[in-house]
Amino acid sequence: MTGVNTETLIDVWQRLLADPHKSWVLFEHGTCVVLTAPEGELAEQATDLLEKFGPARAGSSAGDFGVIDPEDGEGWVVTGHHNDVLTYVGPDEPQDRSQIAVGLFGRSKRHRDGTELRIVHVEDKRGSAEPA
Repeated sequence: MTGVNTETLIDVWQRLLADPHKSWVLFEHGTCVVLTAPEGELAEQATDLLEKFGPARAGSSAGDFGVIDPEDGEGWVVTGHHNDVLTYVGPDEPQDRSQIAVGLFGRSKRHRDGTELRIVHVEDKRGSAEPA
């Protein structure tokens, strides 16, 4: 399975998650855990979420997915059974670009991230945004 390099993944998620209040943690295969109520150690909080909601289990809601086609057209975001666990699939990754193939590919990447749990980037936005 080819992947998107880490620098590209960080750039993609920084563009997709432009909200200055959103902290997030990126895992090796492109899964991003958005921390809507970040507290304590972000990496630990994200790892706990991904360990619970990352692995795909056939026949359960853990196998469900949705595919979002971002406006820039550069790849896809695959959703799962937790709203804050998202996986990026690059435009050159799946040979078949149908929704089902992209979704299955993204789900397999989320599964790998949810079982391997290797963090490659932490974006801590706590206290970094200017008050409105």
